[in-house]
Amino acid sequence: MRKRGRPLNGDPLVNFSVPDYWIFTKAIDVAMLPPPLFFFVAVLNPMIVWVLSEEETPALRVDFEKLNENIPGRLSMKAVVYTTYGSPDVLQVKTVEKPVPKADEILIHVHAAEVTKADCEMRSFNFQVKWFWLPLRVAWGLKQPKKQILGGYFAGKVESVGKAVSKFKKGDPVFGSAGLRLGAHAEYVCLPASCTLAPKPCNVSVEEAAAVPLGGLNALHFLRKANIQNGEKILINGAGGSIGTFGVQIAKSMGAEVTAVDSTIKEEMLRRIGADHFIDYTKADFTKRGQQYDVIFSMVAKSSYTGCVNALTPKGRYLMANPRISDMLRSVLTSAFTDKKAIFAFAGEKEEELLVLKEMIEAGKIKSIVDKVYSFEQAADAHRRVETEKRLGSVVIAVGKSRMQ
Repeated sequence: MRKRGRPLNGDPLVNFSVPDYWIFTKAIDVAMLPPPLFFFVAVLNPMIVWVLSEEETPALRVDFEKLNENIPGRLSMKAVVYTTYGSPDVLQVKTVEKPVPKADEILIHVHAAEVTKADCEMRSFNFQVKWFWLPLRVAWGLKQPKKQILGGYFAGKVESVGKAVSKFKKGDPVFGSAGLRLGAHAEYVCLPASCTLAPKPCNVSVEEAAAVPLGGLNALHFLRKANIQNGEKILINGAGGSIGTFGVQIAKSMGAEVTAVDSTIKEEMLRRIGADHFIDYTKADFTKRGQQYDVIFSMVAKSSYTGCVNALTPKGRYLMANPRISDMLRSVLTSAFTDKKAIFAFAGEKEEELLVLKEMIEAGKIKSIVDKVYSFEQAADAHRRVETEKRLGSVVIAVGKSRMQ
């Protein structure tokens, strides 16, 4: 037996589950019948509808997708959709309605989009940090996700703009963040012109550009908070992820001596992008080595707060990208009553920061590290790759690609 389906998009005209859409169209057909047949069909129709609403009807689902593609005046696109929380297997490529920009919006033809740890956490609704689980579940959807297309970071070209938009024009190559609006794991995404968008760096591919905003914006945000001085020692815990790889490079560009902490398989990559020292967290606990650092930048939610603070030099700064609620409360006391600072301010993902990253990339100071590129059809494999924690850089979905690179 099957529950009634959820809509695939937000248009009231086509926002039906399969049985609902069937009912809608059949009601019109019945109304047009001659009077003698009207009564006969009107009596039988509820029985037919009941059967169809209780049984799985894959043929009708296929017909619905074709119908959605061919409604006169209505354009469609492909997207990676999930209609229930669960494993990567819940991801499916479906036909949904192509968005139309409002006066202050930009329609972007997505060429590539990063698959992040946050995408995997939202898909499964299993987060490293637990304190916001309940409010987020209420906002996101108790039983099923309200936003059914993931993807927050992307690169592509402007397809069209609303009449009030002057910052971009059709054909402009761009990269940026969709924020909590998501929707970038699709052929098109429609965003307000006020979103964090910038011209794509001219010396990188779209896949490399899509791997920049998440890691670059967060790393730049936190390292600016630390006010790193030339020659200072910084330890980056979780250095091999999207944020960490940019953290290593940006810290080096600021003149810091960088120690990277991650698993052994990432050592060569991290040294290649600038790490001066490496610690394998599976073999050694950096908080118990007796070494002190001017700055500790941690992406690991389960890091020992006391251990990290104790590993700081006097006037040291502890940057928490994934804080637990207890860490946030303790940080207030640390900053108020000691000579050390603990910082957890969440990244605002500002346009100015994205433009700084663009300039640094074009100047050759930093670069994105792409682990693998997957096609739409391989979205589940991309999620699995991210969840293994064995990736060497960012995982990207490339729109239109049929094979993994």
